[in-house]
Amino acid sequence: MGMRAKSNLKSILEDKGISIRKCAELSGVNFETVRKMYNDESKQYQRDTLGALCKALNCEISDLLEIIEENENEQP
Repeated sequence: MGMRAKSNLKSILEDKGISIRKCAELSGVNFETVRKMYNDESKQYQRDTLGALCKALNCEISDLLEIIEENENEQP
């Protein structure tokens, strides 16, 4: 098993009642980038993206991302 970063953006937006589109507008981040992160489909995370999301959502990087063990049989 390996380790990987998991996005918690979906739960943050649900807790705050913010849509993916609204999050993109608030942060200035491309809609598709936010959608991929929301669905935990991002392969990498740009520093500028993380910073913009943290500022817009008033949260820390540790709120957005967590490290989890990845089952080798699961698709990322």
